[in-house]
Amino acid sequence: MHSRELKLFAGSAHPELASRIAEIVDVPLGRACLRRFSDGEVSFQIDENIRGADVFVVQPTCTPVDEHLIELCVMIDAFRRSSASRITAVMPYYGYARQDRKDKPRVPISAKLVANLLGAAGANRVLTMDLHKAQIQGFFDIPVDHLFAAPVFIDYLAKLQHERPLTIVSPDAGGVERARAYAKRLGVDVELAIIDKRRSSDGHAEVMNVVGEVRDRVCIIQDDIVDTAGTLRQASLALHDNGAARVLACAVHGVLSGPALQRIEDSRLERLIVTDTIPLRPELAASSKIQVLSVAQLLGKAIQSIHQETSVSSLFV
Repeated sequence: MHSRELKLFAGSAHPELASRIAEIVDVPLGRACLRRFSDGEVSFQIDENIRGADVFVVQPTCTPVDEHLIELCVMIDAFRRSSASRITAVMPYYGYARQDRKDKPRVPISAKLVANLLGAAGANRVLTMDLHKAQIQGFFDIPVDHLFAAPVFIDYLAKLQHERPLTIVSPDAGGVERARAYAKRLGVDVELAIIDKRRSSDGHAEVMNVVGEVRDRVCIIQDDIVDTAGTLRQASLALHDNGAARVLACAVHGVLSGPALQRIEDSRLERLIVTDTIPLRPELAASSKIQVLSVAQLLGKAIQSIHQETSVSSLFV
């Protein structure tokens, strides 16, 4: 093991996930005082010596995104000024990832701005999971370790193959590569289908057609992010209309904002499986249609590999 001591700290975004990771890497969470002043400003103080340490800070930049992002930057700055040897921002969910290009005139590329902020704060490395676009890694001038939650989902989905034939469904053309990778790993009998989707001028998804074999099969809609669940609701209806026996969905990041819960409850979707990259609000966690799988083991292994300076590439699949 590397001579530097591994230190693991948690922001306020997802302390439960940080605690699970701490158990896996077998180190206690670092002692620190994180609070806010009456005007909302972040106050952070490290309560132990970290000089020369290999510091990992767990903070998905989920809702409220801006608060959690600034909090992460403040924490990184404190670690840098306290002489940490290396600082890795562990961001299971990378906020602003969907703003990765100029798709309209006079708009920012916010995903790039966030990368700049993290580097300016003093991060030496980023560990993240299922970026909306893999090219976002190129926005950074520091190393990025980009993990995928596929192994967690594959283990779960493999158990469904004993019931009926499986079809992995991409909810749009942009997700075909990801869906194909899932289908390939699940076996030769697994089919691939695509939802031909158009969006109206107000941004609501409109499902037009299902391309692929879905009749009498267990259909798994696979996506990286589920936000308002409009696409899931319409996709599940289209699949049932085309003869699917069961319809489930897998999404790595359960943003689940606005009307998402009601849409999932009212949909033809049997179950939505998400990971714990983002903590679920109590009403979401209580839903019988939503199931959570943990990525703590994957993140823990990656942290250990980074700390020990061994290869992480085996986890990038």
